[in-house]
Amino acid sequence: MVKAAGRSARDSVWLQEKPRRGGRAGQPSGLDRERITATSVPLLDAEGLEKFSMRRLAAELNVTAMSLYWYVDTKDDLLELALDAAFGELRLPDPDAEGEAWREQLRGLATEYRALLVRHPWLSPLAGRYLNIGPNSLAFSRAVQRVVRRAGLPAHGVMGAISAVFQFVYGFGTIEGHLFARIADTGLSPDEYYEQAMALVTEAPGTAEVVEESKDLMAARGGDTVDEMLDRDFDFALDLLIAGIEAMVSRG
Repeated sequence: MVKAAGRSARDSVWLQEKPRRGGRAGQPSGLDRERITATSVPLLDAEGLEKFSMRRLAAELNVTAMSLYWYVDTKDDLLELALDAAFGELRLPDPDAEGEAWREQLRGLATEYRALLVRHPWLSPLAGRYLNIGPNSLAFSRAVQRVVRRAGLPAHGVMGAISAVFQFVYGFGTIEGHLFARIADTGLSPDEYYEQAMALVTEAPGTAEVVEESKDLMAARGGDTVDEMLDRDFDFALDLLIAGIEAMVSRG
């Protein structure tokens, strides 16, 4: 896992050996770390990681920027808290539930993670920046590990299988999130944007030949909308990965 530039592992908000700060005389009533974090997530959704600032957050909370630093030491600490808060949105299966196959539980976890990455485009760069050891992130990691263990792979292959599935989901969800953010900036619907883009690349000399060569693949892909096309690609790719896990289990 990549850590933030210039920050050691000890700098993680989850490893700081300092008591959590509470309120004090003169601090705004009702302000605490949980409220600050909860306000950060929709603000990041609305304005993105680049525009997010402590000053902008303070304005949203109707407090001074300096008030925030009584509850978090740095902007990095707050982003790490927001990242884990987002992971708390994931619905996790019970790996010990009777009658639930590991394959379906794994599909469910992968689908949840993909949706999270698309819903919060700022999440993917932060997931690569911090240690991801907050309680919600650890709960997700534990659920993934327990589900994949049930597949029957040898112990040395479990982490590789997890990497194959969830690094694929991370890449797919990240690109999908960027795509929809770009579409939102145009004011078009995803389907309108797709039709416009395809019309342009079909006519452009540098891309027309490639588009022509892939026409049969695009037709066979199916799906009447952008959402349907993306879902079909994702589901088929995930099926390939699960089939690969099953094949490795059969090899013994």
